[in-house]
Amino acid sequence: MEKLPKVALPVIVVVIILFVLIAKSAVTIDSGHAGVLYETLGDGVDPEKPALGPGFHIVAPWNRVIDYETRQQEVPEKMAVLSSNGLDIKLDASVLYEPDLSNLGRLHNEKGLDYLNRVLQPAVRSAARSVVGRYTPEQLYSSKRDAIQEEIFEETKKIVEPQYIKLNDILIRDVTLPPTIKEAIERKLKQEQESLEYEFRLVTAEKEAQKVRIEAQGKADANRILSASLNDRILQDKGIEATMKLSESPNSKVIVIGSGDSGLPIILGNQ
Repeated sequence: MEKLPKVALPVIVVVIILFVLIAKSAVTIDSGHAGVLYETLGDGVDPEKPALGPGFHIVAPWNRVIDYETRQQEVPEKMAVLSSNGLDIKLDASVLYEPDLSNLGRLHNEKGLDYLNRVLQPAVRSAARSVVGRYTPEQLYSSKRDAIQEEIFEETKKIVEPQYIKLNDILIRDVTLPPTIKEAIERKLKQEQESLEYEFRLVTAEKEAQKVRIEAQGKADANRILSASLNDRILQDKGIEATMKLSESPNSKVIVIGSGDSGLPIILGNQ
C-alpha cells in the first residue's frame, strides 16, 4: 500500500480540529427558549448583551450557552398558612410565570437557573402567609377568595419583578379548612340562606296583603262616591229611562197599574 504524502497527515489533522471546533461552536436554541452567552475568557455573562434567540448560532468554542425556557410556565404550590384567628389553612395554588427576557443576563448572574426555588416560591409563600393572616376562615371559604387571590398576586409581584421574573397570575384552586370549622361554616351559611328565604316569603306576603287592602279600599271609596252622587231625582230618572226601554221591547206587554212607591209605573206581563 502506498504511503500518504507527508503533507496529507497535517491536513487531515487540521480538518479534524476544524470539524471539532465547528461542532463545539454551533448552537441551536429551540422555540420558546433563549440562551445566555458565558464568555470563559472574559467576565462571564455580560448583562448588557441581549440573549440569544431561537435558531442556529455560532459562538467561540471556548464559550458556552446557558439555555433558559422563556415560555409561560406553571408551578403548583401547596401551602399551610394561618388565618387571622390562628387556624391552620391549606392553600392549593398554581403560579404562572416566565423569566424577564430583556434581563435574562442579570437574572442568570444574580439568581441562576434555579431562580424558581431561590426567589419565586419563597415569595409566593411569604405573600400567602401575609394575606391570609388578615382574613377569617369564613371569608376564605366564601366571598373573599377572589380578593385574597388578587392580593397574593400583587404582593408576590412586588417581590419578584424587581428580580427579573415576570409573574403572570396566581390561581387559588382550593382552600382546605379544618373539618370542624368547615362544617360549622356550612351550617351557618345554610341557616343564613334559610333566614333569607323566610324573610323573602314574609316580604312577599306583606306585599300581597297590601295589594288586597289597596284594592278593597279602592272599591269602598268608589261605592261611597257612587252612593253620595245618587239622589231621589237621579234614581227616578234612571227608573223612567229603564221603563221606556223595556216598554219598547217587542217581547213585552206593558200594563200600567197606578204607580209604585217611587212614583214610577208598575209594568206587568210579557210574551
